[in-house]
Amino acid sequence: VQPIQDGDGERGAGADEPFRVHMEASGVRHGHGQFAERDHHAIDEQGADRIGENRAQRTGLVDPCERIWAVNAILEALKLDSYTQPTGSPEGEIDLPAVLEELMDDAHARGVLPEDSVVYRDLFDTMLMGRLTPRPAQVIERFRALYAESPERATDWYYRFSQDTNYIRRDRIAKDVKWVAPTEYGELDITINLSKPEKDPKAIAAARNLPASAYPRCQLCAENEGYAGRVNHPARGNHRMIPITINGSPWFLQYSPYVYYNEHCICLNREHVPMRIDRACFAKLLDFVRQFPHYFVGSNADLPIVGGSILAHDHFQGGHYTFAMEKAPVETQVCIRGYEDVETGIVKWPMSVLRLSHEDPARLVDVADRILKSWRVYSDEAVFLFAETEGEPHNTITPIARRRGSRYELDLVLRNNITTPEHPLGVYHPHAELHHIKKENIGLIEVMGLAVLPARLKEELSVLAEALAEGADLRADARTAKHADWAEAFRGKYDITAENALDIVKKETGLVFAQVLEHAGVYKRTAEGRAAFLRFVEQI
Repeated sequence: VQPIQDGDGERGAGADEPFRVHMEASGVRHGHGQFAERDHHAIDEQGADRIGENRAQRTGLVDPCERIWAVNAILEALKLDSYTQPTGSPEGEIDLPAVLEELMDDAHARGVLPEDSVVYRDLFDTMLMGRLTPRPAQVIERFRALYAESPERATDWYYRFSQDTNYIRRDRIAKDVKWVAPTEYGELDITINLSKPEKDPKAIAAARNLPASAYPRCQLCAENEGYAGRVNHPARGNHRMIPITINGSPWFLQYSPYVYYNEHCICLNREHVPMRIDRACFAKLLDFVRQFPHYFVGSNADLPIVGGSILAHDHFQGGHYTFAMEKAPVETQVCIRGYEDVETGIVKWPMSVLRLSHEDPARLVDVADRILKSWRVYSDEAVFLFAETEGEPHNTITPIARRRGSRYELDLVLRNNITTPEHPLGVYHPHAELHHIKKENIGLIEVMGLAVLPARLKEELSVLAEALAEGADLRADARTAKHADWAEAFRGKYDITAENALDIVKKETGLVFAQVLEHAGVYKRTAEGRAAFLRFVEQI
């Protein structure tokens, strides 16, 4: 399949061009508030045509010569065996999610979609989109052809493609609440994650009754590509991966379906092997940014509490975004013996970060490996730092690689996952007084300065702002009671009104996130903490 020409003359999917799926019978368009009442078969048949025809011509996913095949593929999925070609052409912007919702409503009414819940609807609409998504070989061929022109052209196209196939659901990502919070460490990104749908009770019950399955072994495995899904595993029929080689190893490149930041990509090992921070990890990160110099890439740590949510499958996360940590300056220059040619410094950041810079990535691999080996076994009782207790290791590193012009840069964030009775979730983890805002693990994304906060906070912070503006009792409502101590501590600093209350709450939430990162920092930003950090550096 050769992608058609876009309006700007570029081949492939158009930039930020949504699917031009049109359903003539349904009246689904922006600004068109009501659906026409039509026969179910008429709706589906004509919807099938517009999915197959207009989407092909507007996004380049299917060639115009394949229109009949595309229509028939959708008719089969909808279990229809007749078709009448509609008249007219689409006008204005077409709302793909609304069209899919209409198709699924109809499919449910006819018994084609057995359960009318988000889990089953996701399985169904992904199956529809998967019917028209190009085969992996075609996608790979297109990516490689564009990469030969420039890596950025290739990723630009692949990112648009991943949205045009509805693998990245634009409508759900748009629901996330985002703002920027000024702090002493720069402007931190705050997001309340609303893009992951909640499972309904029926789907949970159905999943419980399913036999155990080891295919795919996890949500990162290569076997997810094209997988139809089930109630306890997401559908990936419209998912396509790009094979890449980093440091001589076969990996894949894909985008996160949840996109916490611009071009949020995932780089994953072809094999289902556990996360491991080691010399090879540093070499892979630096080789990735050699091949994709416009992207950063980093790895979660390889130990529980300080690691990511999936430790069983080796993977990295990257993208085309500048986080606050990247903007943070080096505040203390240091030197690693034997690597005087490598620029090294302690970053002004709430967590404990060593920044390395050199034009030769091999030198960075050498010095990073030396730092890691030293950190793995390093203890300092004076600041409650223990490399292991009762044989359990605690020290590891969260590494992030990027390019700055011709130079390679590697940030090494020192981590420790020790727990105590006072802090059962981790000493270097957000403490209990901050759990009303953030209780979850501090992974790579948070380390770099982007808070991914739970969905409950959208309502809770809004209700809290209203209560503060009205002078209400914060402990009278369960939604605000958990935030009462915090809010009562800052309310005296402001003249709070209905107009500014929510902005104040958002600002203070950003300051809490800065505290969260400070709690996760092994060396505190005190005279004692700075001295302890230097003791570690000097003994490397």
